[in-house]
Amino acid sequence: MKVIFLKDVKGKGKKGEMKNVADGYAHNFLLKQGMAVEASNANMKTLEAQKNKEQNLAAEELQHARELKEKVEKLTVELEAKAGEGGRLFGSITTKQIAAELQKKHNIKIDKRKMELSEGIRALGHTKVPVKLYPEVTATLTVHVKEIN
Repeated sequence: MKVIFLKDVKGKGKKGEMKNVADGYAHNFLLKQGMAVEASNANMKTLEAQKNKEQNLAAEELQHARELKEKVEKLTVELEAKAGEGGRLFGSITTKQIAAELQKKHNIKIDKRKMELSEGIRALGHTKVPVKLYPEVTATLTVHVKEIN
């Protein structure tokens, strides 16, 4: 019996796939548990429409990410911190602080986990921080750390 999987089923198929499975397995388990539906013409058309919708949504998100990249690369986030001799900071500037300042000053919300900063910024001056906006889109944000007077 041909079925269309509605959820991932380990060892059998992934969501959106159409596969041929045993009749008993389909009737007694997959259909009863709501993990799959029978592969009728109507269900096939619904699946195609859903895949097209997901593709359009993904293309829209990619376009939004590219626009955000252009906007982010023009910005400089300015933060102030206490520093000692030689421009070394007491403590460090974290991605959480950068994300909060970006939200507050420029009204751009970016998750701190998307910023690829291996460890906090520990020195005064300009630092380039890579920000992963989408799987293929990475922007570079400039962070300027000044000393508190």
